[in-house]
Parts: sequence; C-alpha cells; structure tokens
Amino acid sequence: MRPKVKVCGVTDPAFAAEAARRGVDYLGVIFAAGSPRQVDVARAREIAAAARAARPESPPLVVGVFVGGTPGEIGATAAGVPLDVVQLHGGFDARSVAELKGAGYEVWRLWDGAARGEDAALLDGRDGAKAGGTGRLADWRLVGELKRRGLRVVLAGGLSAENAAAAEATGADVLDFNSSLETSPGVKSLRKLDDILDRRSRLNVGCS
Repeated sequence: MRPKVKVCGVTDPAFAAEAARRGVDYLGVIFAAGSPRQVDVARAREIAAAARAARPESPPLVVGVFVGGTPGEIGATAAGVPLDVVQLHGGFDARSVAELKGAGYEVWRLWDGAARGEDAALLDGRDGAKAGGTGRLADWRLVGELKRRGLRVVLAGGLSAENAAAAEATGADVLDFNSSLETSPGVKSLRKLDDILDRRSRLNVGCS
C-alpha cells in the first residue's frame, strides 16, 4: 500500500480546500508558540471547515501539532477545531497518550526511543531545540526498525518532490511534507504540491 500524504503547517483555508480537492489525506495545523506556521483555534477551525467542505464524501483528517501542554489543554484545543489527530512533540508519557486516545483522538508522537501507546510514531529531522519544520532529514533507517516492531510510522523532515520516491520506498505509512511546499514560512504553494502529487502519479503508472 502506498503511503498517505500529509501537508503540515497549513495556515490558509483556501489552500486547505484545494489540497483536499487534490486528494491529500491529512492536513496539519500547528499550535506551537513561536512557529512561523502557528495558528489559533479560530483559524484552525476555518482551515478544517474549508477542507471538509471541499471534499465532504471523504475529507482529509485534520492533525493538530502540539509542543508541550497538558492533555486537558490539548483536548480543549482539539475539541474547538475539531481535530481528528493530535501530534505530540515533547515529553508526553503513556498516561497522557492514553488520556487523549480515550477522548477519541488518534495520537501520533515524536519518536524518542520507546513506544508509549501512540497510534503512530513520528520521525522528524532535528535542528537544535526546534521541534519540527526544520527541513532536515530524519533518520530514515529507523522506519524499517519501527515497522518490524508493529508501529505505524509517519516520516517527516525535509521531504520534497525530489526525494519523495525514496521516502516512499522506506515503507513509511504517512509522508509528511511541510517547508518544501512553501514560498516563505507558512505560505504553501499549490504548484509545489502539484509537483509532488504529479510525480507520485507518474511513479504509480510506471509500476502498474
């Protein structure tokens, strides 16, 4: 099965609607303070509504990205959008994961060497203290290891049209594109998204 596609750091409802029409599987909104892609609940709600209205029969799932915070705080934000998935960066323990899953959310968590009940392990590139959106590649060698342990894997960090085929070959379940789709931080380009989707389509035809 081919990996699903996530576009993260979405800030514009119009872009979200067009991405949904193009078949993107997940749209990510970032709540991390200080991120150039940060949105508030009201903006995230507009983004989610636009995407769901554009493809009502099978809407993309909306992922909220959190760096820190309590399960209660995250849950309140998630309900206000509403989100389908919460993506956790930071020191979240198994109890926090269980609490958010119990509230009805799928949980992805940045991999730190140990599973804590999350639905998917996120691999992302690191750049000092930055929690994501760095444009740096993750350690792709970990994908196979995590898959062998029975974990779903979301691969992020520096994914682009140029390396999408190689990223797909790792066996990751979701490919997470962010900064490579931008003309400036937080401003996504439909042309760049189309380039990735077109290359994937040509690859699929060639392998059929």
